[in-house]
Amino acid sequence: MPGRRACDADRIRYLHLVAAARAATVRPTSEWQVADIVRVTVDDEVDTGVFRAIVTDVATDILR
Repeated sequence: MPGRRACDADRIRYLHLVAAARAATVRPTSEWQVADIVRVTVDDEVDTGVFRAIVTDVATDILR
């Protein structure tokens, strides 16, 4: 189902952007806090690998 994959990718991008915006607003000081923000944002919509990738990406941007 090609349409399903595109929809999933769009949803993941959306969740990533929302998590990044929330983290930018809160200004966490550790990757653990970023992970909590991402966890609340994605709420079991992504698998562990995607979750970890979003946390790493957001933490890299926010914690510099």
